[in-house]
Amino acid sequence: MQNQDFSLTLIVDQAPNEVFNAVNNVRGWWSMALEGSSEHLNDEFIYRHKEFHYSRHKLVDVVQDTKVVWLVTDSNLTFVQKQDEWNNTRIVFDISEHNGQTKLLITHVGLVPQLQCFEGCSKGWTYYLQNSLLPLITKGKGNPDQCN
Repeated sequence: MQNQDFSLTLIVDQAPNEVFNAVNNVRGWWSMALEGSSEHLNDEFIYRHKEFHYSRHKLVDVVQDTKVVWLVTDSNLTFVQKQDEWNNTRIVFDISEHNGQTKLLITHVGLVPQLQCFEGCSKGWTYYLQNSLLPLITKGKGNPDQCN
């Protein structure tokens, strides 16, 4: 059976190190109001989007210029029935060289079509990855949430 986890691929001209640094600059692309740290193994941070989304993340795998994995240790999504749907899911950022460019494969392992939040959360991820992380990588400036 085909993997149904949400995933999105970005291909950029920047070096793997630049992509890795941008991924870890979560305040630069997801939310300026991030609580905690998001750069090193075992760092923990909290993301909030108004009253609709709360999630706590722990960096459980960090391989310089190659991979970053966040484990969602707690969540509260007020727009779905099962508000902790993100608990124990993982957001994986795989960085590799690809035909002279850098490939960034982002997979939210556990965010699958069977979850009530799949459609809305997939749209949210797509927005932040394409309209904020990508410009942070390519132009040095993302479009993160300004407040929680």
